[in-house]
Amino acid sequence: MNESTPLSAVPYHLAIIMDGNGRWAQSRHLPRLAGHRAGTENLRRVLRACKDFGIKILTVYAFSTENWRRPQEEVRGLMTILDHYIVREMRGLHEEGVQIRHLGRMDGVAPSLQRKIRQALELTQNNTTLILNVAFNYGGRQEILDAVRAILAARVAPEEVDEALFSRYLYTADLPDPDLIIRTSGEVRISNFLLWQGAYAELYSTPVYWPDFDENELRKALDHYANRDRRFGLTPAQLATVR
Repeated sequence: MNESTPLSAVPYHLAIIMDGNGRWAQSRHLPRLAGHRAGTENLRRVLRACKDFGIKILTVYAFSTENWRRPQEEVRGLMTILDHYIVREMRGLHEEGVQIRHLGRMDGVAPSLQRKIRQALELTQNNTTLILNVAFNYGGRQEILDAVRAILAARVAPEEVDEALFSRYLYTADLPDPDLIIRTSGEVRISNFLLWQGAYAELYSTPVYWPDFDENELRKALDHYANRDRRFGLTPAQLATVR
């Protein structure tokens, strides 16, 4: 499809598993951290493309709870890259109307980085152009356990617990579920990402490594999404009656 052709459908909420930074670097005989730096640089490009396409919420999987088990040198490097990214990009994202949110926990994160994350959240909290959810120190199972614990702590009666109530206790609380989840690098698993919210999301896998996932690759994913028939468990005949 020609890039100038309007999309017939655009996801309101797009989620991306940004995978392949290390393999991108290795394919170029570079250290893995060079791939993570390139991946961080690419986020700015994809974020602006999302704005151009009319996407209202972008959720990116930046660092999982399992990533702490990586070599300590790589983990320290990732924290440094994130620290520098926040300092460098926070003001520009704010001026572009991007609201930054954090999905995950602060456990184990250095106090100085915690402060910078909170500063970014506070500075951009009233912006409305696009919401950027950064899933950092995030795990889908941990999110569900945290929601259960919060419900128990609130002494909610069992008969009052339904899907709508449970969703209000998730990290994404007031946000709609993702319509499309993209994973780069050719992997076809969700790796503990948005386990509850992604129940009816469309999935798109591309062999392109995250640092090379540009506006054209995003357009391919959105074209693919526009041609999907989203049924939400209904038959085509039933779906026709509710459209």
